[in-house]
Order: sequence, then C-alpha cells, then structure tokens
Amino acid sequence: MSETKKTMTLNLTETEMKILEDLSKKKDLSKTAVVRQAIRLYQMVDARLSAGEKLHFEDEKAQKKAELMVL
Repeated sequence: MSETKKTMTLNLTETEMKILEDLSKKKDLSKTAVVRQAIRLYQMVDARLSAGEKLHFEDEKAQKKAELMVL
C-alpha cells in the first residue's frame, strides 16, 4: 500500500539549486529523492537531539571532534 503523494513548490536560490543538482548527480538520485533523504535525515537528527543526544563529527586522522549545534 503506497502513501498518497502531495505536490509542493520549492523556491531555492541559485546556490542551493546548484548544491541540490550536484548531490543528485553525485549520488545518482533524482532531486526529489535527495530532498526526501534530507527530510528523513533532519527528522532523525531532530528526534535524537530532542531526546538529549549530541551529534559529533570526528576526523580520525587529525584526531579532532566537533559537536554539531542545531537550532
């Protein structure tokens, strides 16, 4: 059983559209698929941050860690 799909208009700057197009080509996905993945990722990050967890990026070579702050 598939969900009913809704249509929306998304206004992006030229820079944002270029980023979306580049990601689409790099990942061999449609722009719609990239946006859907971004929404799912943001939902997961938001849920975990809301639960009190932290998000870190780690560079093992440089032995650095950085915490991502999301508003």
